Amino acid sequence: MITYKELAEEIQSRTGIRTKTLLHNWIGPVVGRVVREAHRRGDPPLTALVVHTDDGKVGSGYKEVLAVAGEPPVEDELEREHHAAEARLACYRHFGASLPPDGGAPAFAPRLQATVDRRRQSAEKPTQICERCFVQLPSTGVCDSCG
Repeated sequence: MITYKELAEEIQSRTGIRTKTLLHNWIGPVVGRVVREAHRRGDPPLTALVVHTDDGKVGSGYKEVLAVAGEPPVEDELEREHHAAEARLACYRHFGASLPPDGGAPAFAPRLQATVDRRRQSAEKPTQICERCFVQLPSTGVCDSCG
């Protein structure tokens, strides 16, 4: 995987064309061309490999991958990320990346996976209740009312 920021730097480095224009103002059309060209060639959507630095998610422009493939739009972010994870694995397989003996499995970007894991852990953690006043305890485990 690569972040949009890393991709932008790589594009500018390889082409010799530099811009001070904000990344989000020019990267979308470039990635869109990659989507259409990959589809034309019969390649898996390479843009599934490009994620945001801050959250590890594919951009909103990923909807173009679905549109070009004739698939319905996916509004749910996590569902879109699952689609992108499948597409990444297809890219790795298609372009000969080293994979585990079992062929690998679709995976979120590490940053997104960490967020999903944290949310799952907090959802699975049972709510603690004060035994004296029956109020939910804060994360400290010490009741604010009873001390």
